[in-house]
Amino acid sequence: MIKGDAFAKMALSFPGTEQTPHFERAGFKITGRRMFATYLAKDNTANIFLTPKEQAVFCQMDEAIYPVPNKWGEKGATTFELDRVPEQVVMEALLSAYKEVLHKRAV
Repeated sequence: MIKGDAFAKMALSFPGTEQTPHFERAGFKITGRRMFATYLAKDNTANIFLTPKEQAVFCQMDEAIYPVPNKWGEKGATTFELDRVPEQVVMEALLSAYKEVLHKRAV
């Protein structure tokens, strides 16, 4: 089980990242760039911004990983129920999302 402080520590472990408010969520982004994840304390979930191809792979791993049920979900935004998903899977997803933001920055 991953709680909010642990999730924040994981998301902020990548170089150049910061935490910022995002509506009722905590957002995690590369400074000066877009977010790669958000955290919602009231239900202990994270939305991690993957590519649609990566989303399909992660969603096959566990029923507690699924697309956000809106247009963002169609673009790769993926909900992770942090009470049920193993820490290493969440870390892999965060790393993928972080690298995608870095890649877009380099292009």
